Amino acid sequence: MEMGKDGMNYAPKGKPQPVVEKGVFCIAAVALDHGHIYGMCNGLTEAGAKLKWVYDPDPKKIADFIKAFPQVQVAESEEEVLLDPEVMLVCSAAKTSLRSALGIRVMKAGKDYFTDKAPLTSLEQLASVKEVIKQTGRKYMVYYSERIHVEAAVFAGQLIDQGAIGTPIHIDGFGPHRVGDPKSRPDWFYQKETYGGILCDIGSHQIEQFLYYCGVKDAKVQYSQVGNFSHPDYPELEDFGDAVLLGDNGATQHFRVDWLTPKGLSTWGDGRTFILGTKGYIELRKYVNVGTGDGSSNHVFLINDEGEQHFEVTGKVGYPFFGQLILDCINRTEYAMTQEHALKAAELCVRAENQAITIKEAER
Repeated sequence: MEMGKDGMNYAPKGKPQPVVEKGVFCIAAVALDHGHIYGMCNGLTEAGAKLKWVYDPDPKKIADFIKAFPQVQVAESEEEVLLDPEVMLVCSAAKTSLRSALGIRVMKAGKDYFTDKAPLTSLEQLASVKEVIKQTGRKYMVYYSERIHVEAAVFAGQLIDQGAIGTPIHIDGFGPHRVGDPKSRPDWFYQKETYGGILCDIGSHQIEQFLYYCGVKDAKVQYSQVGNFSHPDYPELEDFGDAVLLGDNGATQHFRVDWLTPKGLSTWGDGRTFILGTKGYIELRKYVNVGTGDGSSNHVFLINDEGEQHFEVTGKVGYPFFGQLILDCINRTEYAMTQEHALKAAELCVRAENQAITIKEAER
């Protein structure tokens, strides 16, 4: 399925902006269970990383990956990657419930880890990850793509930093996704123990944006709920979920996520974010300017005391996270994302899922 139709294979490409000389920073890709691995590797190689190795036990996944990254070497095992002293960062899009165990092996091998979201599925996994981070001093970074790999979302952060809307106090986030042909998805996508539930999975994007835009360090899940309204053949799939969070600074969030995007939408989901500040507000239309048919995306609307402004920022902002991550790994800094932030978002999405009320069971 083409990238624009299927969020699982969403892999933006930007302009190369290397932050290091060729060959200085080597990375590897291990476990290709989710298509986000392509976006992760795109971002890092555009920022100057050398993709040295790929490993997955599935030859089909390896063959597809080589088509996108023909320069990569195929490792015979995970161990071969972890024993290579040149590899500084291991990227992974393993099955969600297996991401933390792989990350622990990577960190114990003396390397930093960059995983797809959600980075884990339980509070027990979170505790283990934190302990190994403490033991090794390695990084456990997360690909929260709906903020770091969307130019409208990057630009919104820049506007907020400039004080364009005063102090952000509330966010409404909408993260609809399309399942597409159910048979095109792997079995684990429909197993709650493996994918973690909708609030843990795609809800992680929404919670991370709340923490980032509103400067929240910790939050309480005020309520959360999930349901299966439209997928009776897959009873463990939650195709709807929403939640309300209260931040430690008084900021609040409501978000809704779902797997109900209709076939008629031109992309995989009409992702929107509304950010209310004390002196204005911002609306993001991330992936489509719905109803216009113009094929555009990355629309940012800013309304404050100076008036109304509209920005279309595709190709104009870039994705600074990836270069910052490379330099953070080299210099042991935290400019791309703090470890505390990455894991707090993970914790809160698990808590939201754990306490969610089921409002609709699958009906055959």
